[in-house]
Amino acid sequence: MSDQQPSYMLIPASRRIIAGMVLALANFMVVLDMTIANVSVPHIAGDLGISAAQGTWVITSYAVAEAICVPLTGWLAQRFGTVRVFVTSISGFGLFSLLCGLSPTLDMLVLCRIGQGMCGGPIMPMSQTLLLRLFPPEMRGRAMGTWAMTTLLGPALGPILGGFISDNWSWHWIFFINVPIAVMVTMAALALVSPLETGKRKLPIDGIGLALLIFWVGCLQIMLDIGREHDWFGDPMIVMLVLCSAVGFAAFLIWELTEEHPVVNLRIFRNRGFSSGVIALALCYGAYFASIVVIPQWLQISLGYTATQAGIVTAFTAMSAWAMASFAARALGKIDARIMVSAAVTWLGIMALWRTHWTSSADFWTLALPQLVQGFAMPFFMVPLTTITLGAVAPADTASAAGLQNFLRTMASAVGASVMLTLWENSQRVARSEIVSKLNPGDAQASFAGAGFSPEQARQMIANLVDKESMALAINHLFLLSALALFLSAVVVWISPRPKGRVDASAAH
Repeated sequence: MSDQQPSYMLIPASRRIIAGMVLALANFMVVLDMTIANVSVPHIAGDLGISAAQGTWVITSYAVAEAICVPLTGWLAQRFGTVRVFVTSISGFGLFSLLCGLSPTLDMLVLCRIGQGMCGGPIMPMSQTLLLRLFPPEMRGRAMGTWAMTTLLGPALGPILGGFISDNWSWHWIFFINVPIAVMVTMAALALVSPLETGKRKLPIDGIGLALLIFWVGCLQIMLDIGREHDWFGDPMIVMLVLCSAVGFAAFLIWELTEEHPVVNLRIFRNRGFSSGVIALALCYGAYFASIVVIPQWLQISLGYTATQAGIVTAFTAMSAWAMASFAARALGKIDARIMVSAAVTWLGIMALWRTHWTSSADFWTLALPQLVQGFAMPFFMVPLTTITLGAVAPADTASAAGLQNFLRTMASAVGASVMLTLWENSQRVARSEIVSKLNPGDAQASFAGAGFSPEQARQMIANLVDKESMALAINHLFLLSALALFLSAVVVWISPRPKGRVDASAAH
């Protein structure tokens, strides 16, 4: 690129809009993939002959792989060039999407989802970076607004599209649909945004820090995912994974705090505003993401909803969030960001308490209404919290802070989903024991016998009813715990000082 002219002058004005739409489409594809599989877990589990709990590995493996790759994005862009990293990531995402769809076993599917997450991690920040280079300053606000709309629209359409595809075609197609989009975006990017390529520099890479990060995060997530099936600490393998994760985490902390070029700049945690902000973010986003994993499973397994119906219920949150996004953006700067975040998170906690009254006989709108009302608060939480965390650090540390924030947010989604599923299973066992202890099987069987059921059919009906009610009680318990986590995060955010001035959040996604 010539030093005499800005980057956006290298592309004719007539092609900028098309190039911007291509970049937004790439971002939309990746965001869509975060939620499209959530409602398809029962279909995947049934087809592969695995439990629903094992099926959630498809979600958590993707999130963990993406989280690990996010901190590397800046290094990759400087080492190989922004456009090269973007095009390679899109191509890899399409390839691994194809392999996910072709997977005949859970092992292959999880492995390919890891590859998909590793390729998907750089796409969001790279598409954002290229948009800023593509448009002149006076058009960047509108371009980033379009980009932000794809970020909000993806989670809304993901559950609906995933449910429709799983019900009417096959779960394999939730991955296959990415392939033509990835091919089209790759070709269009090569044709339209190649002039925006940045220079390459040989930069040091913290290989040991990266290896330690992968090691301790991998051990932690495997332990959380398989612990339910291995009696937790009653299994020596789980104990070994816990020890490996703890030792790896301690070694990672020591190494990163002493390394000159760390893969994750942990020194930023010395900033009180940043630390309290990301703690609030992790608590809130972990509770939120876990709910959109658990709710579709409960609706399909216990209430007999189709994947499409479960997707519609789940998607109401993102729909109302999308409608409120512009209001949140206008309010930012006029109202203390801490007030906006605290009020929004408290609102989310109240919605969680609302859900503690769900029953196994709840109708569609009883389930959908809390989802819809919850969404109105989401933009007032996500956008201002980014302002709080990034506004608390020095401008030179903004990129590192954004990468660390995104890493923790994505890790919170994976860990939150695993923890919530474990608590759900444990709560079901406790609730089932309590119901059985108060049940008079003789009277129940007599009632069913009077209705024409055989003794075997009566026993099965009683067992089904007990399971259904225990799952509903467990859901109530989960949302009570979620409400407590959300109310805590609403308080934690006040540890941060009030943001001063405007914050450049372009490094965040």
